[in-house]
Amino acid sequence: MTTTPTHGRAGSAASPGQLRDALLDRVEERLARLLADETRSRRTADPRSAVLVAGVAELVQAGAERAHPVICLTGYLAAGGDPAGEDVVSACAALELLDTCLMIRDDVRKNATLRRGIPTLHISHAAEHERNGWRGESRRFGEDTAVLAGDLATVYGDRLAARLPLPAWELWDGLRAERAIGAHAEAAAATEYLDDAWPGQCLDGCGDGCGAGWYGLRHALLIGAALAGRDDLREPYEAYARALHAAWRIRGFLRGGPGFDGDAQFLRDIFFDAQAREKAEETIAGLLDRADEVASKAPVPPRWRTELSAFARRVAGCE
Repeated sequence: MTTTPTHGRAGSAASPGQLRDALLDRVEERLARLLADETRSRRTADPRSAVLVAGVAELVQAGAERAHPVICLTGYLAAGGDPAGEDVVSACAALELLDTCLMIRDDVRKNATLRRGIPTLHISHAAEHERNGWRGESRRFGEDTAVLAGDLATVYGDRLAARLPLPAWELWDGLRAERAIGAHAEAAAATEYLDDAWPGQCLDGCGDGCGAGWYGLRHALLIGAALAGRDDLREPYEAYARALHAAWRIRGFLRGGPGFDGDAQFLRDIFFDAQAREKAEETIAGLLDRADEVASKAPVPPRWRTELSAFARRVAGCE
């Protein structure tokens, strides 16, 4: 088994949260610089070509939890990754851009009007088309433009991921495929009235193509471990991700989070009484105990074992 690295600031007085926040600031800088450079370049060449870049930039900068970058950074730093590393910053920026692409596509599919407090891209471009009296159908123009903006976000993500070490790049490549297939699986299940409102399948262990996207958590952690050179963490990180994903999904059901409206709301309102909620909370607690057990045995420094346990509770909404 690979020994736990102690290089960089891993043994410094900085807390896990401070180390992660410092790296996350650099991720923000990388995203801002990339999009600003692209916007300037495109405006100079052809102002119309800057429209797609501007749409991606507005959505990225509108504010977000940066969920997958935070997960990746946690996995990287727990694995002993160098806090001054550059590859992990690129990987996290790429993960955020992939999230942006999938959010845009999800907004188009569901005809959402707002995202992060601003009009969704397909709505804003459709409105622009209508205001200017352009030829064609405004709705179709808005949707087509938004989808292209999503494609562009993925292109930028691929550009950032291209220079990653091969093990990390292979995980990135796999994640891209799984998230696309999973998004389709979720949409198809809902369309065919096969969508199960209760996330019981997550308790049994989600697999490839899972509509709920457990691989987003798994791959982000594994990319972090790969960039730290810790292939020995693959098994514990996968076990940790499975337990945490299931806990997060059940919490999402109880709170009515994204993906848990419609049939899920009916199930909560009609069949989920106080006793059922108590049982669900017990299930979440059991899953977090499972994640704790994995973290307690993982070959990472003790303070990162503690951080992995605390992180699981934040993700599962228990804090």
